[in-house]
Amino acid sequence: MSQRTIAPHQQAAPQGGTGSPLGNGLKQRHLSMIALGGVIGAGLFVGSGAGIAAAGPSIVLAYAASGLLVMFVMRMLGEMSAANPASGSFSVHAERAVGPWAGFTAGWMFWTLLCVGVAIEAIGAAHIMTGWFPGTPSWMWVLVFMAVFCGSNLGAVSRFGEFEFWFAALKIGAIGLFLGLGVLAVTGLLPGTSAPGSANLLHDGGFLPHGVDGLLVGLLASVVAYGGLETVTIAAAESENPVQGVAKAVRTTMWRIAIVYVGSMLVIVTLLPWNDPAVTADGPYAATLDHLGIPAAGEIMNVVILIALLSAMNANIYGSSRMAYSLVSRGQGPKALGKVTGGVPRRAVLASSVFGFVTVLLSYWYPDTLFAWLLNMVGGVILVVWAFIAVSQFVLRRRLERQAPEKLVVKMWGFPYLTWVALAGVAGVLVLMALGEDTRVQVLFTGGLTAALAVTGYVMQRRAQAGPSA
Repeated sequence: MSQRTIAPHQQAAPQGGTGSPLGNGLKQRHLSMIALGGVIGAGLFVGSGAGIAAAGPSIVLAYAASGLLVMFVMRMLGEMSAANPASGSFSVHAERAVGPWAGFTAGWMFWTLLCVGVAIEAIGAAHIMTGWFPGTPSWMWVLVFMAVFCGSNLGAVSRFGEFEFWFAALKIGAIGLFLGLGVLAVTGLLPGTSAPGSANLLHDGGFLPHGVDGLLVGLLASVVAYGGLETVTIAAAESENPVQGVAKAVRTTMWRIAIVYVGSMLVIVTLLPWNDPAVTADGPYAATLDHLGIPAAGEIMNVVILIALLSAMNANIYGSSRMAYSLVSRGQGPKALGKVTGGVPRRAVLASSVFGFVTVLLSYWYPDTLFAWLLNMVGGVILVVWAFIAVSQFVLRRRLERQAPEKLVVKMWGFPYLTWVALAGVAGVLVLMALGEDTRVQVLFTGGLTAALAVTGYVMQRRAQAGPSA
């Protein structure tokens, strides 16, 4: 029996947009800001410090290389999502291309990643709040944030869009102001500063102070920071014009990455010595603002980081609920989560929020066991998802060229060669993680989660195939 012979309720039909029980309240301005804000997160503001400490000025190359990989992935995802918008995004594409087991695996892996992400972001946001309000318990802030964003996602999708629109606007404004001040300082035009030239780029060990090994560590750190872009293809399915919306959002990915990530890294390592202790202690952005004499630089960045964390919480609850709904609607999850009320899968929202809150509790109760296992299990999930995206695009592109070439509104550059390059890049990063002492355990745990879900999905697929003939 063919691998694609599955139960009728499991067919990967388009979800969101026309003919779907989900709403279509997201406007183009919402999608544009979700796409823009998706690349500006706490991983950039805080996590990039560890990458700079490891790679030195060559962090610019690390972010450029991983950014190129992300651009390829988003272009492939954009091609498939513009041709067939679906709330399950790459999970639906993987099911169409490879089989139900692949959609099941990619979908539930991403759901787990987003739910654990909600916990991490809630804990980080609570830490900032307890710093501002000493004596208040962390759990109280976690509960407040979870309630607010669960509530926002229980309402019409336009409410989620408005939250993300303004969160993204604030983040973009902050990064724009930072880059503006940085460029003025680099050129010596900012009052009270002098142009540093290439001193910080070439001194203190040179451009590659820790050699290729340091560059590779920086590369791994930069890959993690790029997570979040995939949400725009999930959200596009609930927009007024899914095809045009996702096409426009994906086409602007290149300059966003170049300016926000690579540009800001170049500004930081040009203005500051890469081995300045403040880069890791205070975060590279706060350290740079402090170096420029900006008053209360640390508190300013705390506000920006809090906004980034809350934005990510909101987006992750949304993305996880839509992914769960998509999986359930294809017969790959508990049917109880599939009910849609007012265009919103509210049970899926609640389930995703509850799992996120339970994960927060695990971080308090079992920080060194259960929570650590969860963190390790999702450590390489995004790379596995990217691999599914590359394989799916390769298969579906051939199919679309034969059956519906008019749907190729967005096309992957240099197909099939750059698709293979992207897949090789993902495999290369996983190999580097497997070779690193600090990241090897993440590869093992992620591999275990992938295998467990793949086996479960395959068993479900075989049962579905055997059902009609029984």
